[in-house]
Amino acid sequence: MTRFGFIAVIGPPNSGKSTLVNALADAKVAIVSPKVQTTRLAVRGIVIKDQSQIVFVDTPGIFRPRRNLDRAMIRAAWGSTEGADGVLLIVDSADLIAEPAGAAAREAQEIMETLQRSEKPAALLLNKIDKVKRPLLLPLAERLNAHSRFDAVFMISAAKKDGLASVLGWCSAHVPEGEWLYPADQAADVPLRLLVAELTREKVYLRLHDELPYATSVRTTDWKERKDGSVRIEQIITVQREGQKAIVLGKGGATIKAIGEQARRDAEEVIGKRVHLFLRVEVDATWDEARERYVELGLEYPGK
Repeated sequence: MTRFGFIAVIGPPNSGKSTLVNALADAKVAIVSPKVQTTRLAVRGIVIKDQSQIVFVDTPGIFRPRRNLDRAMIRAAWGSTEGADGVLLIVDSADLIAEPAGAAAREAQEIMETLQRSEKPAALLLNKIDKVKRPLLLPLAERLNAHSRFDAVFMISAAKKDGLASVLGWCSAHVPEGEWLYPADQAADVPLRLLVAELTREKVYLRLHDELPYATSVRTTDWKERKDGSVRIEQIITVQREGQKAIVLGKGGATIKAIGEQARRDAEEVIGKRVHLFLRVEVDATWDEARERYVELGLEYPGK
């Protein structure tokens, strides 16, 4: 008897959603950076547990929005829970213990209040337990569970892959009977053009975490299979000001060269072919209001 279903992974920004989905899928399917709100689209990581094929939907972090793009991403995150068979709420246990009344705690509380109105099975994941003294975890779990009765609570370290077997077991039990939708060896369901663009954006964020604002995007403009079996990819990195363009380029083009080299290596691992990656930078002050950018990310365009 086989099972198949979707599990939505939600939580505040930087709680470890993408790290968790990558760890569960044992593959690079979602980008990760120290910058909050890195994830902009719902990425699906595909995992097999016993006779169950589980599709984990990595979603943008849920927080109080300030701009249209924020609102579209948060709508997408909650929208992913509507068609899911279960929900994993992941929180940063170290942050919640260090600042019990901080922004992350308020965001987690608001998410839990919304989850209470849903009838879907939900599990609470206390992440980053490797950074917390163990005696502090149980009181935190009791405090959070008092506000929203979860079907299960798991203490994990997504980065170290600690405690994930129990999470997988819970998810496997909460997806319905059904035929598998994907081949057994497929780890993700996201267009390669989009995934490779996201890999480049990750490298931009990792290298320029402090210098560059959120107003940066990457899109794949050309993808050609070459006769020698390699792939030629062209991408545009879009920023909103000339000063930001200079930061991305770096002195003598050194920064963008390093970004391209790191992104190329990841792209080759994902695609399984040799990659020739060409990057250029453009300035567009209003790129985050363009309808086509929302369509590319699978987000609902808010309009004016």
